[in-house]
Amino acid sequence: MNVGEAVERRISVRAFKPDPVPAELLRKILQKAGRAPSGGNVQPWKVYALTGQPLAALTRRVAEQIAAGRQETPEYDVYPAPLWEPYRTYRFECGEDLYRSINIARGDKPARLAQLARNFTFFDAPVGLFFFIERRMGPPQWSDLGMYMQTVMLLAVEYGLDSCAQEIWANWPKTVAEQVDAPADQMLFSGMALGYRDPDHPINTLRTRRAAFDEFVKMQGF
Repeated sequence: MNVGEAVERRISVRAFKPDPVPAELLRKILQKAGRAPSGGNVQPWKVYALTGQPLAALTRRVAEQIAAGRQETPEYDVYPAPLWEPYRTYRFECGEDLYRSINIARGDKPARLAQLARNFTFFDAPVGLFFFIERRMGPPQWSDLGMYMQTVMLLAVEYGLDSCAQEIWANWPKTVAEQVDAPADQMLFSGMALGYRDPDHPINTLRTRRAAFDEFVKMQGF
């Protein structure tokens, strides 16, 4: 598989099979991803990987807090408010297409909330990854971390795995930090579900629409 094929195959998988991911395979992916670029080679990423009982303990803790109506202060706002065009439409269409793929009507708020809550079970993936960064780092290092995460996702495809990046986990920074024993000077940037996709689940048929080339590229001198 070449890089282009991996880019085409990668999607945000939201239904996984229970098959475990071998520890050595995960280690190989996370280690190889360390070749991702970073400004000045500072390599700001910190990664915590959970499976088995530690993963179950975390998802259970979050589910209990959600059921009790508790919330935590998010690490950051995932989207600026209000979100403007064309980005608002991109996000809206993505959400509508996702719910349509599993036959959840626009007005069915309970069903939509139930699907949203599946983020906090990693969509039943056998591995949950958390990506942290030191709080003193700035936006350039956040972009470095994003490149590391993208490299992880493409390598996962090469090795027959799938993933779903989940910034929504930034809403539970205290609980996650306690579970993974992250120091206070690190902030939670994102989670990621990792495992083998369920090829029969309709939600995995979703292919998000992408902007036309000329909407985001301006070429000069060619």
